[in-house]
This record gives sequence, C-alpha cells and structure tokens, in this order.
Amino acid sequence: MSCVLALDQGTTSSRAIVFDRAGGVHAVAQREFRQIYPQAGWVEHDATEIWATQSGVLHEALAKAGVAPGEIAAIGITNQRETTVLWERATGRPVANAIVWQDRRTAPDCDALREAGHEATFAAKTGLVLDAYFSGTKLRWLLDHVPGARERARRGELAFGTVDSWLVWNLTGGRVHATDPSNASRTLLYDIHRGDWDDQLCALLDVPREVLPAIVPSSGVCGSTTVGGVEIPIAGLAGDQQAALFGQACHAPGLAKNTYGTGCFLLMNTGANAVESSNRLLTTVAWKRGGTTEYALEGSVFIGGAVVQWLRDGLKLIRHARDVQALAESVPDNGGVVFVPAFAGLGAPHWDAYARGAIFGLTRGASGGHLARAALESIALQSRDVLVAMQKDARIALAGLRVDGGAAANDLLMQLQADVLGTTVVRPKVLETTALGAAYLAGLAVGFWNDAREVAANWQVDRIFEPSMPRSRVEALVGDWEKAIGRSKGWA
Repeated sequence: MSCVLALDQGTTSSRAIVFDRAGGVHAVAQREFRQIYPQAGWVEHDATEIWATQSGVLHEALAKAGVAPGEIAAIGITNQRETTVLWERATGRPVANAIVWQDRRTAPDCDALREAGHEATFAAKTGLVLDAYFSGTKLRWLLDHVPGARERARRGELAFGTVDSWLVWNLTGGRVHATDPSNASRTLLYDIHRGDWDDQLCALLDVPREVLPAIVPSSGVCGSTTVGGVEIPIAGLAGDQQAALFGQACHAPGLAKNTYGTGCFLLMNTGANAVESSNRLLTTVAWKRGGTTEYALEGSVFIGGAVVQWLRDGLKLIRHARDVQALAESVPDNGGVVFVPAFAGLGAPHWDAYARGAIFGLTRGASGGHLARAALESIALQSRDVLVAMQKDARIALAGLRVDGGAAANDLLMQLQADVLGTTVVRPKVLETTALGAAYLAGLAVGFWNDAREVAANWQVDRIFEPSMPRSRVEALVGDWEKAIGRSKGWA
C-alpha cells in the first residue's frame, strides 16, 4: 500500500487526489458540474451529476498517478456539507434536485421556528443558529413539496443524506447509508452533546427518523467499494471544513484555520469542550476518532472566492480568477469603494438571510481595479468579523492563522488578511488541506499512518504574511466596512 485516495466533493466541482505517505500529491483530477438557479435565492445541484463527476475523477486520478487500485490503502471522503439529497432506496434515484447550502428558500421557515420560540432548543442541542444554511429545513421542504415524500419516508422507502452519504451509498452499491458526526452536526437534527439524532428536533421539523443515515466515526472503516476488481475500504468521512482543520494539523485546542473557497470558513479547535458561542458563531463537531469527539467553533462566510467568480462571469472584468490580483494591484487602494458581497445573505456573525450584495462609494473615478480591490478586501474583512467574534468566545488570542483553499494562493488577499487581522497569516506548502484531511482520517483508520503526530509532521510552511498596513488605515477600512454592512442588511 503506497497511497490514500481522497474524494473532495465541492460546491462547484468534484475532485479526486492521490496522496503518498508524506502527504505529497501524486495526481489530481477535477470536473465541474452545473449550478442550477430555478429562481432568485434558490441554488440546486443534480445529484446524479455529482456522482457521475466524482466517479469519473476517481478513476482519472488513479490513471494519472499510475497507481493500481491494490496500492490504495483507503478512501477518504470530504464534501460540501449542508447540501441536501433525498433519494429512493430501491432505485438509488434522487426524487428531486439537491438543495445546495447556499439556497435561501427556507428562510421564512426559520423565521417561523424562531417566532414559535424554538431557537433556544436548536441552539442548545445542535450548536447552530436557525438559518436556511443548514440541512434540516431543506429536508423538510423536500418532504413537503415532493408528492408523497413524507409518507414514503415514514415507510422507509426514501433516504436522506448530505453529499458524503450520497457518495457512500453509490460507492457501496446501496449497501451503506451513513454519515459522520461532523456532517450530522450541520443538519439541525443532531444533538452534538449526546452524539445522536434527536427525536424532539425531528418532530419540530417533521422529519421521520426512518429517512436518516446511520452515524459512524469520522475515522473508521464504514464500507468498501470495488475498483478494478479490488475492494478498497472507505475509512474517512468529514465535512470539508472539518477535514481542512485536520489537514492543517490543527489538532490541539486554540489552533485555527481559514479556508478560502466558494465561501470562507474559519474554524478553531476547542478540543473535547463544546464551547457555547455568545457571539453568534457555530459550535460544531470537528471529528470523532478513537472513540473521542472533538469540537470546533466556526464562522461561515457565504461568499468568499465566489465574489471573484462573479467579477469574472457576471461583470466580465477578468478572464480567469487568477487575474484578479493583477487588476486589484493596478490601483494603490480601493478609491473609497466598499463591496459587501451578500449575494446569499450574510453568515456569521451577522446571520441576516435578507441582506443582499451592495457596492458603496462609487464615483466617476471608480474603475475595475478599485472594484477588484474592494472585492478582495471584502473577503478579508468578512473573515475579520468572524475572528473577532471567535476570540471573544474562546477567550484565546490567536497567535497566527493557517490558511488554505484556492484563493489562499492570492498573495495580495493573504497580505490584506494579515493587515486587517493584525496577526500572522501562515500558508502551507500543500494547499489541498481539505482533501488531505480526509486522506489522513482514512489512512489513520487503517494504520497507513500511526498517529496524529505523524501526520502533523508532514505540515510545512510555504510563506508567512506579517501585518504591514498602518493601523490608522486599517481602522478607516474597518469603519467603512461596518457602515456598509449595516446598510446592506434586511434588503430583501
């Protein structure tokens, strides 16, 4: 056994990466799939397309790496977390499109649950806020709107899952219907303290327990799949942000990372202590391994790298996402332009489902360069909002922030992040830490790696960004940002 295979199923693409024992990348295969927008605020995926692209890149990555299936010690899966799939057990066919984590259609349902006085119950049991972001209200919407779905679910004919469950079901030919605690903790249906689905929460959302997957450890063999006639164990499951926390070697309380993907997700390990947030952050399961559950504080920014995609696809300001840095560096500052990219509402710590994107401070002198710079600043400033709240909750001053994700390769963004945080930003040599975390969780389960210390030793620094912007300028930037955020709220 020379390698571990990670399946990284993201919001816009499916990827497969082959890692060696040193955590090095042998091969990467990636395929994008359709984003479906039926109406304003709705985002869907075709789950069959997710499976087809993920299955395709699995084989493509092995071929690129020149690795035989028999050389793969285990498969680890990491996934976009709250995206909701509902399918028939008998046929394996989805009964509707998957509802994506960005989708806002259930915001009124969350309002109604709050008005009925249930917010404290959900917060105490799940560590989450009542928001359309999470899977529970999406599942209820499907059960309400697909004809006969709730009755079929009660009869055990339908299966619900986040994308990890959907992949495991397909990889095992329908033999295994499972999820892990890191994904279960994002559903509004799981008690993170007891470590099980909760009957009261299921009743509040009118979700039959018969539709729910079994809960298995994040690191442990839960099934197997056949590739080229060889049985390969599926031994790691983790939501993408928890996997990145593990891949960044943030294995001890107080260590934190920020992933710059479609959104931005800042997580801090809090160990065996499920820290209750008083600043509207999420308390979530980091992972369960070796019989122990560890927790994290999380702040979710809905639109991170996606704002650069919008500059590319919506405004046609750039041809490639990587071009945004040069455009932003064509001007010395933002020229007074402030960009709040609340395309899908605002996440932590604001939690305003009705906020919308807005650009302030435009004059005739404003250019594409100013807009590009303001867009990058918006990513750094949203992450700052989360980190300020996180440090208050955890009562820990951050010594440095570990970063990963596609946009972490942008030097200007990383420097802006260090500047507005006033702390060191550390970028590792391997940015594929989400997939790497899934690989580590799988490899540890089958003895490919001995312990967490061994995988942590693989982590290496690429570059360190130190704060350099004058504090007066940072304060002005933050002041304008807070004013703009206030004006974007409650728009819709």
